Amino acid sequence: MIRLSELSLPLDHPEIALRQAILKRLELADDALLGFSVFKRSYDARKKNTEITFVYIIHLDVKDEAAVLARFVDDPHVTMAPDTEYHPVAVAPADLAERPLVIGFGPCGLFAATILAQMGFKPIVLERGRDVRKRTQDTWALWRQHNLSTESNVQFGEGGAGLFSDGKLYSQVKDPKFYGRKVMQEFVDHGAPDNILYVNKPHIGTFRLTTVVSRMRQSIIEMGGEIRFESKVTDLLLENGEVKGVTLADGSQLLSRHVVLALGHSARDTFRMLHQREVHIEPKPFAIGFRIEHPQSMIDRARLGKYAGHEELGAADYKLIHHAKNGRAVYSFCMCPGGQVVAATSEEGRVVTNGMSQYSRKERNANAGIVVGINPEQDFPGGPLAGIELQEKLESIAYQLGGCDYRAPAQLVGDFLRGRPSEKLGEVEPSYQPGVKLCDLAEALPDYVIEAMREALPAFGRKIRGFDREDAVLTGIESRTSSPIRITRDPHTLQSLNVRGLYPAGEGAGYAGGILSAGIDGIKVAEAVALDILQQRETESA
Repeated sequence: MIRLSELSLPLDHPEIALRQAILKRLELADDALLGFSVFKRSYDARKKNTEITFVYIIHLDVKDEAAVLARFVDDPHVTMAPDTEYHPVAVAPADLAERPLVIGFGPCGLFAATILAQMGFKPIVLERGRDVRKRTQDTWALWRQHNLSTESNVQFGEGGAGLFSDGKLYSQVKDPKFYGRKVMQEFVDHGAPDNILYVNKPHIGTFRLTTVVSRMRQSIIEMGGEIRFESKVTDLLLENGEVKGVTLADGSQLLSRHVVLALGHSARDTFRMLHQREVHIEPKPFAIGFRIEHPQSMIDRARLGKYAGHEELGAADYKLIHHAKNGRAVYSFCMCPGGQVVAATSEEGRVVTNGMSQYSRKERNANAGIVVGINPEQDFPGGPLAGIELQEKLESIAYQLGGCDYRAPAQLVGDFLRGRPSEKLGEVEPSYQPGVKLCDLAEALPDYVIEAMREALPAFGRKIRGFDREDAVLTGIESRTSSPIRITRDPHTLQSLNVRGLYPAGEGAGYAGGILSAGIDGIKVAEAVALDILQQRETESA
């Protein structure tokens, strides 16, 4: 199979034009092209008012493949297509007694369990939250009725924090083995739209993702795996530096010498338990800030020019960064086109925001986190859990500023830049539920964060016209951009540095950021677990 890259066509080209362009580019007769598929499709809109073009990567079969490759031997855009199929690294013996445990059923745990089940290792998944249907009801109870369930919410439950998000499926992690393709294919096989396999910035959206995740759960069960909801792990069973199993909240124990820690970034009680058990943990940088909302139509016009609203392009997104004079980096995070700002706390007396979109991305507003990077040495010295303590402090302040009923503190951009409290909204209506309370957001975050953001917003307005408009809405606070810790692991075995058999994985452990990278990490860890189980079995039978 041949890969043809950098093939450009007009935005509104007919379907037949793609085949014709391939034939022309490779100088082939029609009957020499046996078949082709789109591997990737992006668009080039760098000059907003000129023609936007689709740019393709194509995988194709031709007659006399060797001759075609020889003719284009010096062309970097005509090469052998890489093998993107997933190949399991192991097969479990039929008489294998031990079952690996997977703690957490977010994207990382979902794929760790999927891969282990596909290889025959019959994992047991322990998820502190509830299944998708019940979890959705609990989440809406906070959004609509101000009622928080601390074990079933935006952070905890089947699908993890990624479920109530934009469902973004792109990442900048290096992926030489195409594990990301495996993640995408599993989603498609379980009901996601097949265009996520080739569009440049694929996403599923929350409602579709809930169906996909529940179907993947059923597949794991059909392959011999087991999913236990409302099963919170409260302790590790350790012996001579090795994990032997876990203790659950009801006092019961499960034994296994292979435990995957697929925790989310909000499992603070579990982080504290691990620290007490002296599992190696180190603090890591993260970011804090606010959510900003603009009319999506404004972003579309600024980003796409005359093509704003084009059906093939959909709602426009953006990615911004500014290096402030005080040395801080200010950047957009988790941009959600045509979406809404959501309540994302998992703890009583605290307010946290996040962004979410449905597959259609047709809500009125665009939103994104505007956040400032912070680091342990400078901003939260004091041990591996100091970042968690900072998050908790700031989230409690946000709760108080919001009125102590899970409303979020909010301010208009114009007032924020002038340093005065907001008293009324403008054209932009905040989407956050269960509602906002206007105030002065300068009280919500450290001075260095506020200073950097006040410098960055006008700079962003010079890049995207209207970004710093007077009535754009800031909603606080965005505090859980990533895990504030790393549960350090050996880069080769993927096991904890000081606890054999314990596999820190995914976003909560500090090894992923988003659905795709968490899924990729889950695959890697599942493979490491499978190979170690077989190696132990071989050693013990020798």
